[in-house]
Amino acid sequence: MLPTQKTPPRADLADVTVLLYAKQKYGKSTWCAQADQALFLATEAGLNHLETFQIPIRSWEEMLQACAEIAAGKHPFKTIIIDTIDNAYRMCTEYVCAKLSIAHESEAGYGRGYAMVNNEFARVLTKLSLLPYGLYLTSHAQEREIETRAGTVTRVMPTLPDKARKIVLGMVDMILYIDLEAAHNEKGETSYRRVVRTKPTVHYEAGDRTGRLPDTLDLDYPTFVQAFTKATDRAERSAS
Repeated sequence: MLPTQKTPPRADLADVTVLLYAKQKYGKSTWCAQADQALFLATEAGLNHLETFQIPIRSWEEMLQACAEIAAGKHPFKTIIIDTIDNAYRMCTEYVCAKLSIAHESEAGYGRGYAMVNNEFARVLTKLSLLPYGLYLTSHAQEREIETRAGTVTRVMPTLPDKARKIVLGMVDMILYIDLEAAHNEKGETSYRRVVRTKPTVHYEAGDRTGRLPDTLDLDYPTFVQAFTKATDRAERSAS
Protein backbone atom coordinates (compact mmCIF):
# COMPACT_ATOMS: atom_id res chain seq x y z
CA MET A 1 0.00 0.00 0.00
CA LEU A 2 2.86 2.41 0.68
CA PRO A 3 4.10 4.28 -2.43
CA THR A 4 7.42 3.46 -4.04
CA GLN A 5 7.54 6.51 -6.31
CA LYS A 6 6.73 10.18 -5.91
CA THR A 7 3.47 11.44 -7.44
CA PRO A 8 4.25 13.85 -10.31
CA PRO A 9 2.63 17.31 -10.35
CA ARG A 10 -0.76 17.43 -12.04
CA ALA A 11 -0.17 18.29 -15.67
CA ASP A 12 -3.72 18.21 -17.03
CA LEU A 13 -6.56 20.67 -16.46
CA ALA A 14 -8.81 17.62 -16.06
CA ASP A 15 -7.03 17.07 -12.72
CA VAL A 16 -7.37 20.64 -11.46
CA THR A 17 -9.93 22.19 -9.09
CA VAL A 18 -10.56 25.90 -9.64
CA LEU A 19 -12.51 28.59 -7.79
CA LEU A 20 -13.47 31.44 -10.11
CA TYR A 21 -15.18 34.50 -8.68
CA ALA A 22 -16.20 37.96 -9.86
CA LYS A 23 -18.89 40.56 -9.68
CA GLN A 24 -22.16 39.75 -11.41
CA LYS A 25 -22.19 39.92 -15.23
CA TYR A 26 -18.39 39.82 -15.49
CA GLY A 27 -18.27 36.62 -17.55
CA LYS A 28 -17.71 33.76 -15.09
CA SER A 29 -20.13 31.36 -16.75
CA THR A 30 -19.03 32.29 -20.27
CA TRP A 31 -15.40 31.58 -19.32
CA CYS A 32 -16.28 28.22 -17.73
CA ALA A 33 -18.51 27.20 -20.65
CA GLN A 34 -15.42 27.04 -22.88
CA ALA A 35 -13.82 24.32 -20.78
CA ASP A 36 -13.36 20.91 -22.36
CA GLN A 37 -16.67 18.96 -22.48
CA ALA A 38 -18.21 21.15 -19.76
CA LEU A 39 -21.25 20.17 -17.67
CA PHE A 40 -22.91 22.80 -15.49
CA LEU A 41 -24.56 21.91 -12.20
CA ALA A 42 -26.64 25.09 -12.24
CA THR A 43 -27.71 26.09 -8.75
CA GLU A 44 -28.98 29.48 -9.94
CA ALA A 45 -30.30 31.09 -13.09
CA GLY A 46 -27.96 32.86 -15.48
CA LEU A 47 -27.08 30.45 -18.27
CA ASN A 48 -29.84 31.45 -20.69
CA HIS A 49 -27.37 33.33 -22.90
CA LEU A 50 -25.14 30.26 -23.30
CA GLU A 51 -25.48 27.00 -25.19
CA THR A 52 -24.38 24.52 -22.55
CA PHE A 53 -24.96 21.08 -21.12
CA GLN A 54 -26.55 21.72 -17.75
CA ILE A 55 -28.48 20.10 -14.94
CA PRO A 56 -30.71 22.44 -12.92
CA ILE A 57 -29.93 21.85 -9.23
CA ARG A 58 -32.75 22.94 -6.91
CA SER A 59 -31.82 20.99 -3.78
CA TRP A 60 -28.96 19.10 -2.19
CA GLU A 61 -30.76 15.85 -2.99
CA GLU A 62 -30.55 16.77 -6.68
CA MET A 63 -26.88 17.62 -6.22
CA LEU A 64 -26.23 14.18 -4.72
CA GLN A 65 -28.07 12.47 -7.57
CA ALA A 66 -26.10 14.43 -10.20
CA CYS A 67 -22.80 13.67 -8.48
CA ALA A 68 -23.63 9.95 -8.38
CA GLU A 69 -24.28 9.95 -12.13
CA ILE A 70 -21.06 11.85 -12.78
CA ALA A 71 -19.06 9.41 -10.63
CA ALA A 72 -20.53 6.45 -12.55
CA GLY A 73 -18.59 7.75 -15.56
CA LYS A 74 -21.13 6.86 -18.26
CA HIS A 75 -20.93 10.25 -19.95
CA PRO A 76 -18.62 12.29 -22.21
CA PHE A 77 -18.04 15.21 -19.81
CA LYS A 78 -14.54 16.22 -18.73
CA THR A 79 -15.17 19.40 -16.72
CA ILE A 80 -17.79 19.78 -13.98
CA ILE A 81 -18.89 23.30 -13.08
CA ILE A 82 -20.87 24.14 -9.94
CA ASP A 83 -22.42 27.52 -10.67
CA THR A 84 -22.57 28.83 -7.98
CA ILE A 85 -20.91 27.09 -5.05
CA ASP A 86 -22.56 29.65 -2.76
CA ASN A 87 -26.02 28.29 -3.55
CA ALA A 88 -24.76 24.73 -3.29
CA TYR A 89 -23.66 25.43 0.29
CA ARG A 90 -27.04 26.96 1.10
CA MET A 91 -28.77 23.85 -0.24
CA CYS A 92 -26.48 21.66 1.84
CA THR A 93 -27.41 23.66 4.93
CA GLU A 94 -31.13 23.29 4.21
CA TYR A 95 -30.68 19.55 3.65
CA VAL A 96 -28.91 18.95 6.97
CA CYS A 97 -31.35 21.15 8.90
CA ALA A 98 -34.29 19.24 7.42
CA LYS A 99 -32.73 15.94 8.52
CA LEU A 100 -32.35 17.34 12.04
CA SER A 101 -35.85 18.91 11.99
CA ILE A 102 -34.43 22.34 12.81
CA ALA A 103 -34.67 25.72 11.08
CA HIS A 104 -31.05 26.79 11.64
CA GLU A 105 -27.74 25.03 12.31
CA SER A 106 -27.40 26.77 15.68
CA GLU A 107 -30.48 24.97 17.01
CA ALA A 108 -28.67 21.62 17.11
CA GLY A 109 -26.55 22.79 20.06
CA TYR A 110 -22.84 22.55 20.83
CA GLY A 111 -21.93 23.32 17.22
CA ARG A 112 -23.35 19.99 16.03
CA GLY A 113 -25.46 21.53 13.25
CA TYR A 114 -22.58 23.57 11.84
CA ALA A 115 -20.28 20.55 11.97
CA MET A 116 -22.77 18.32 10.15
CA VAL A 117 -23.28 20.89 7.38
CA ASN A 118 -19.56 21.40 6.88
CA ASN A 119 -18.83 17.66 6.96
CA GLU A 120 -21.51 16.94 4.35
CA PHE A 121 -20.39 19.82 2.13
CA ALA A 122 -16.72 18.82 2.35
CA ARG A 123 -17.54 15.13 1.80
CA VAL A 124 -19.31 15.74 -1.51
CA LEU A 125 -16.81 18.32 -2.82
CA THR A 126 -13.88 16.09 -1.93
CA LYS A 127 -15.39 13.15 -3.82
CA LEU A 128 -15.98 15.35 -6.86
CA SER A 129 -12.46 16.77 -6.75
CA LEU A 130 -10.96 13.25 -6.71
CA LEU A 131 -12.80 12.18 -9.86
CA PRO A 132 -10.82 12.29 -13.16
CA TYR A 133 -12.52 15.51 -14.27
CA GLY A 134 -11.75 19.17 -13.96
CA LEU A 135 -13.84 20.81 -11.24
CA TYR A 136 -14.69 24.52 -11.48
CA LEU A 137 -16.56 26.33 -8.72
CA THR A 138 -17.97 29.81 -9.26
CA SER A 139 -18.79 32.46 -6.70
CA HIS A 140 -19.64 36.14 -6.59
CA ALA A 141 -17.26 38.83 -5.33
CA GLN A 142 -17.69 40.99 -2.27
CA GLU A 143 -15.66 43.73 -0.59
CA ARG A 144 -14.80 43.32 3.09
CA GLU A 145 -12.87 45.48 5.51
CA ILE A 146 -9.95 43.60 7.04
CA GLU A 147 -7.35 44.59 9.59
CA THR A 148 -3.67 44.49 8.62
CA ARG A 149 -0.50 45.71 10.31
CA ALA A 150 -0.73 48.82 8.17
CA GLY A 151 -4.36 49.45 9.14
CA THR A 152 -7.77 48.68 7.68
CA VAL A 153 -7.95 47.81 3.97
CA THR A 154 -10.76 46.84 1.65
CA ARG A 155 -10.28 43.35 0.23
CA VAL A 156 -12.25 41.58 -2.49
CA MET A 157 -13.08 37.94 -1.76
CA PRO A 158 -15.69 35.29 -2.63
CA THR A 159 -19.16 35.67 -1.11
CA LEU A 160 -19.07 32.21 0.47
CA PRO A 161 -19.80 32.08 4.21
CA ASP A 162 -16.58 31.85 6.21
CA LYS A 163 -16.88 28.14 7.06
CA ALA A 164 -17.63 27.16 3.45
CA ARG A 165 -14.91 29.49 2.21
CA LYS A 166 -12.29 27.75 4.34
CA ILE A 167 -13.35 24.35 3.00
CA VAL A 168 -13.26 25.50 -0.63
CA LEU A 169 -10.00 27.43 -0.38
CA GLY A 170 -8.38 24.46 1.30
CA MET A 171 -9.11 22.11 -1.59
CA VAL A 172 -8.79 24.18 -4.78
CA ASP A 173 -5.62 24.36 -6.86
CA MET A 174 -6.39 27.84 -8.18
CA ILE A 175 -8.32 30.86 -6.90
CA LEU A 176 -8.99 33.09 -9.89
CA TYR A 177 -10.43 36.59 -9.55
CA ILE A 178 -11.96 38.41 -12.53
CA ASP A 179 -11.06 42.09 -12.33
CA LEU A 180 -11.01 45.23 -14.45
CA GLU A 181 -7.65 46.65 -15.49
CA ALA A 182 -7.40 50.26 -16.60
CA ALA A 183 -5.28 51.42 -19.55
CA HIS A 184 -4.55 55.01 -20.62
CA ASN A 185 -3.78 56.10 -24.18
CA GLU A 186 -1.75 59.07 -25.40
CA LYS A 187 -4.83 61.30 -25.30
CA GLY A 188 -5.34 60.57 -21.63
CA GLU A 189 -8.43 58.48 -22.33
CA THR A 190 -9.07 55.49 -20.10
CA SER A 191 -10.26 52.10 -21.26
CA TYR A 192 -10.82 48.91 -19.30
CA ARG A 193 -10.30 45.24 -20.02
CA ARG A 194 -11.39 42.24 -18.03
CA VAL A 195 -8.53 40.17 -16.66
CA VAL A 196 -7.99 37.16 -14.44
CA ARG A 197 -5.83 37.67 -11.34
CA THR A 198 -3.98 34.56 -10.21
CA LYS A 199 -1.75 35.75 -7.36
CA PRO A 200 -2.86 37.12 -3.96
CA THR A 201 -2.48 40.70 -2.80
CA VAL A 202 -3.77 42.57 0.21
CA HIS A 203 -6.55 43.94 -2.00
CA TYR A 204 -7.99 40.69 -3.38
CA GLU A 205 -7.96 36.95 -2.79
CA ALA A 206 -6.31 34.81 -5.47
CA GLY A 207 -3.81 31.99 -5.72
CA ASP A 208 -2.16 29.38 -7.93
CA ARG A 209 -0.74 26.33 -6.17
CA THR A 210 0.57 25.00 -9.46
CA GLY A 211 2.79 28.06 -9.81
CA ARG A 212 2.30 27.87 -13.57
CA LEU A 213 0.24 30.95 -14.34
CA PRO A 214 1.38 34.56 -14.81
CA ASP A 215 0.03 37.11 -12.34
CA THR A 216 -2.53 38.44 -14.84
CA LEU A 217 -4.27 36.91 -17.84
CA ASP A 218 -6.80 38.27 -20.30
CA LEU A 219 -10.30 37.00 -19.57
CA ASP A 220 -10.12 34.48 -22.38
CA TYR A 221 -10.31 30.75 -21.73
CA PRO A 222 -8.00 29.68 -24.58
CA THR A 223 -5.39 32.10 -23.19
CA PHE A 224 -5.71 30.43 -19.79
CA VAL A 225 -5.29 26.96 -21.32
CA GLN A 226 -2.30 28.10 -23.37
CA ALA A 227 -0.58 29.62 -20.33
CA PHE A 228 -1.15 26.50 -18.22
CA THR A 229 -0.03 24.13 -20.98
CA LYS A 230 3.06 26.16 -21.86
CA ALA A 231 4.21 26.31 -18.24
CA THR A 232 3.49 22.59 -17.77
CA ASP A 233 5.56 21.66 -20.83
CA ARG A 234 8.40 23.86 -19.60
CA ALA A 235 8.31 22.22 -16.15
CA GLU A 236 8.36 18.74 -17.67
CA ARG A 237 11.35 19.59 -19.88
CA SER A 238 13.24 20.94 -16.88
CA ALA A 239 12.53 17.78 -14.89
CA SER A 240 13.69 15.44 -17.69
